[in-house]
Amino acid sequence: MAKRIQREILVPQPVEQVWLALADSDSLAQWMFPNNFEPYVGHHFCFHVPPKPEVGFDGMVVRCEVLECESPSSLAFTWSVDGLSDTRVSFRLEPDGDGTRIRFEHSGFDVSQWGEHAIRGAEYGWASMLKKLPDVAAGLVASMQEKDV
Repeated sequence: MAKRIQREILVPQPVEQVWLALADSDSLAQWMFPNNFEPYVGHHFCFHVPPKPEVGFDGMVVRCEVLECESPSSLAFTWSVDGLSDTRVSFRLEPDGDGTRIRFEHSGFDVSQWGEHAIRGAEYGWASMLKKLPDVAAGLVASMQEKDV
């Protein structure tokens, strides 16, 4: 049985600015992990999740491939780590007043193979990362405004 994580987030910045937080390697690293992401379909990249020795976590490498990249409305990529493969991460951006509504989904968790712990761990990780996304987008707006002055 496959399960998914879904979230909807309202960010006060316009779609173009939120897109930069998703589709720029340096910005992604600020709210996710160091990576070698490039915004084009077919690009293979990795996230490097750092170790946390205090909880016995040695770190890991998440292998991904960009499946969809339509600026500034949608981004999707595969997410494979430690035997967990065939999962898909997607972001859909829609204008919402002066801000942006993000529809996030991480799908394809085969709980019959990996059990509920895989999806629970991913839910925890995404909740933590997605909480940082609005601040990164806000910082991008501020830095772009400084450049325009």
